[in-house]
Amino acid sequence: MTEPAAFYLPAADGTFDSTNATTSPWDDTQQHGGPPSALMARAIENCAPRLDMATSRISVDFLGGIPQGQMTLTAEVIRPGRRIELVEARLHVAGQCVAVARAWRSQVGAGTAPSVPGPSPTSPALPEPQHQAFFPGVDLQWGYGRAIEWRFVSGSFQDNGPAVVWARPMLPLVAGEVSTGLQRALIVADSTNGLSSELDLTKWLFIPPTLTLTLYREPEGEWLLLDAATRIDTRGTGMAHAILFDRFSEFGVATQALLVQPR
Repeated sequence: MTEPAAFYLPAADGTFDSTNATTSPWDDTQQHGGPPSALMARAIENCAPRLDMATSRISVDFLGGIPQGQMTLTAEVIRPGRRIELVEARLHVAGQCVAVARAWRSQVGAGTAPSVPGPSPTSPALPEPQHQAFFPGVDLQWGYGRAIEWRFVSGSFQDNGPAVVWARPMLPLVAGEVSTGLQRALIVADSTNGLSSELDLTKWLFIPPTLTLTLYREPEGEWLLLDAATRIDTRGTGMAHAILFDRFSEFGVATQALLVQPR
């Protein structure tokens, strides 16, 4: 199999073609939620950019499955402000909006506030390279899975329950570009639910209609760590949550609301 050059290939201004690296583990005609989320973050970062602003929260709402193929993105500032502003991106396939992302950007400046680290100020050590294996029943050629290097500190794709895992996107989000820290975080953060599922994925369906990242700083470097866990209620609702680290320290959290039903 020819390895793709990136998750997306630029086709025209604001239009992109998906590659095999975006593939869902359950349906190869659909995309995994991480790369489209990152592509919307890219649109937000490129919308009226300001050097004194940084993304402090981004929420992605999936309005349906995101098919493979060509996509168009638009973005606009919907709440301008000197200190805080809200930017919205929309992703369209065949003229239909399939996902919406909204990001709050906050004013930043060196030395404006003291440093107060979180309760887990240091990152677990990065393990040595590991054999790459995915969920039971998922092909080892799974495009998105192969596009990320996974190194588990605890847990695995084959085991149910919490997981602590380092992840490194091995491709740029868009061909010919260097991915930003926010883009890399979104590429992997949508895997929180899959990494920490508490039930057999071949018997249970988990639908995350939304993904939210809250960041107090932008991650640095290529490796990101997810300390991921899932909670499930008897009514069929759930939440996947991950504390996010880079090689230096914690930088934010990711959450996904879940619908949980038998397949």
